[in-house]
Amino acid sequence: MYDASVGVFIPFLDNLSGLLDHAAAYGEARRIDPAILLEMRLSPNMYSLAQQVGEANRHAIIACALLAGHEPPAFLNAAPDLADLKRRIAAACAFVRSLPRSAIDGAAEKEVVFRFRNGVEKAFSGRALLLTFSVPQFFFHVTTAYDILRHAGVDLAKTDFLGPPRPL
Repeated sequence: MYDASVGVFIPFLDNLSGLLDHAAAYGEARRIDPAILLEMRLSPNMYSLAQQVGEANRHAIIACALLAGHEPPAFLNAAPDLADLKRRIAAACAFVRSLPRSAIDGAAEKEVVFRFRNGVEKAFSGRALLLTFSVPQFFFHVTTAYDILRHAGVDLAKTDFLGPPRPL
């Protein structure tokens, strides 16, 4: 469970931070205000780049906190700039890394309750939360962030999304 959560979330959050570095360099080279990139979306009814990054962080943090039986840290509502987003990713990684492996590994059959933003709650087994909800949600938001930046013209490749091959 630890490898399927922390072991997946951390490298892809690191890659997401790298995507933001590419966005900053792109904006600087073309004299584009980074705030414009942060507000870009693929469709008017989809989240912006900043919100996609926030949701990726949120799903990694909440999933790992629920599995480990810890309270997740509070999420900031202030509109971030690129540096803020990178700090939030680093904080998410630090929090997830701080959780005990044994607690997460032992959570496959544990009942956990995910609370949606609207207050609705859904119970899952730890395994179901991770594999059928949190990991897919996480990758949806990381992929959409990547796609927004590609659509904006940022020079990215699949390796920027995937990162280097890693042993398990």
